[in-house]
Amino acid sequence: MKKAPVILRILIKALLLVVVVNYAFIALSRLPVGSISLYNSVFHGRQRFPFGENPAAAYNLSLYNLDGMFASHQLDAAEKTADEYRVLVVGDSSVWGFLQEPAETLAGILDQKGIACGGKTLRVFNLGYPSLSILKDLLIIDRANKLDADLIVWMVTLESLPRSAQLETPLVANNTLAVNDLIERYGLDFEKLPVDWLDFTLIARRRELADLIRLQFYGLLWSATGIDQDYPLEYTPAQRDFEADDSFHDFSAPVLDTSQLALEVIQKTVEKNAEIDFMVVNEPILISAGKNSAIRYDYYYPRWAYDQYRVWMKNAMDDSGIAYYDLWDIVPESNFTNSAIHLDRTGEEILAERISSLIGDHCELLEDEK
Repeated sequence: MKKAPVILRILIKALLLVVVVNYAFIALSRLPVGSISLYNSVFHGRQRFPFGENPAAAYNLSLYNLDGMFASHQLDAAEKTADEYRVLVVGDSSVWGFLQEPAETLAGILDQKGIACGGKTLRVFNLGYPSLSILKDLLIIDRANKLDADLIVWMVTLESLPRSAQLETPLVANNTLAVNDLIERYGLDFEKLPVDWLDFTLIARRRELADLIRLQFYGLLWSATGIDQDYPLEYTPAQRDFEADDSFHDFSAPVLDTSQLALEVIQKTVEKNAEIDFMVVNEPILISAGKNSAIRYDYYYPRWAYDQYRVWMKNAMDDSGIAYYDLWDIVPESNFTNSAIHLDRTGEEILAERISSLIGDHCELLEDEK
């Protein structure tokens, strides 16, 4: 029998090797591949998680690999000193800081205040990530609880609570194994996400791996410039005039069905991380004075839903014994930028001043308890 040409045998072997490597990569699905990073060694660690849609201008890109996100962040290499009181600020894009330089965000301003707590100095880290989902926040908190936090300031709003929205945000949808693990460990009332192991082959993860590599290349430019987002000279201001519409997701007016809000995520996060103090804050929203503002506060919220949420949220937090502060109206309408939750520099300073005062009160309580 005539043997196949050498080149054909080589091609067949190469194809078999590719197939084997592709499917063998499934075995690495739980390994922290993203932890291999040039940040915090060759390059400075980032002051907030990588996120962006214009890499050429922002030296940044959106990443859904949790290990890669943390490996690029300055917190990952920040050794905690004996005189440090470590605070993590967690939440949505308002915490991450759209249109704000890292030092102008809530966490950046708090960090610069040099607040003292029980003889220690606050060091504040920005762990916000754009998208409104408290389950997404739990993903980050659970990963960060290995990094010696003393206090977590958790910024929330009604839009981050609907159960229907918890599993849809990209960071959640792209971390099925981690999310299912959280659902089980925290006893959350969610159906586990379906797992297709073919999604963990080398070919299926090629974009994820390519993004991890691309992020390393942007590290040089980030380290040299400190630029991590595109800062447009002009932007579309947050909506202030509305149609006569009182809708909120699939909720039916006039009674807010609080059973469809995922408060248990907050309650069980605080319960399961008892070694960390939590401060849950209802973040400021834009309160419009424009057309139909008697019906809607802003783009997100009809008044009927938000007013009921505020009362229910305070009562639920008090019943759970969780430190909760409602700062919904402390920032004037004029200090919001391109969203009903995004603040300008003055708005961030107003918020930071209030939260620094609350942290001060918290520290006094800790002293009294000694």
